[in-house]
Amino acid sequence: MDTEIKQDGPDAGLRVIAIFEATKGLLVLLAGFGLLAYIHKDLHAAAERLVMHFHFNPASRYPRIFIDLANHVTDRQLWFLALSAALYATIRFVEAFGLWRKRSWAEWFGLLSAGMYVPLEILEVYRGVTWPRVTLLVVNSGIVMYLALLLYEARQDRT
Repeated sequence: MDTEIKQDGPDAGLRVIAIFEATKGLLVLLAGFGLLAYIHKDLHAAAERLVMHFHFNPASRYPRIFIDLANHVTDRQLWFLALSAALYATIRFVEAFGLWRKRSWAEWFGLLSAGMYVPLEILEVYRGVTWPRVTLLVVNSGIVMYLALLLYEARQDRT
């Protein structure tokens, strides 16, 4: 009976992480397709409409930076960003598939890919505590600890 519970635990955790990674991939892929919609379009006007839609002051610092950047983006840069989004999404989908299928390489990959963001997230929380920053830190730290524990237990089982 204990063996079944032990096997169900990691399976459920890996599936949750797999769904999380696939969701990240899907969101980035959709953003990439969204960028393609602005090829040969007036991105500057779209950025201004977006700033106004969210009721930001277009003269304030960050909305102004966003609008100015949109004014200088070329179609080639949009294609590059969209292709980068597709590559990132593919990596997330492959990781999600491997985690869903309980592949050891996917556990290592997930550990490394989530772990590399933890120091940056700690720095961001240090710079200013906000709930999105803390949430990202907690979620990624949880994934790192969970995958590290699975890999440690798998290694212990082999010895």
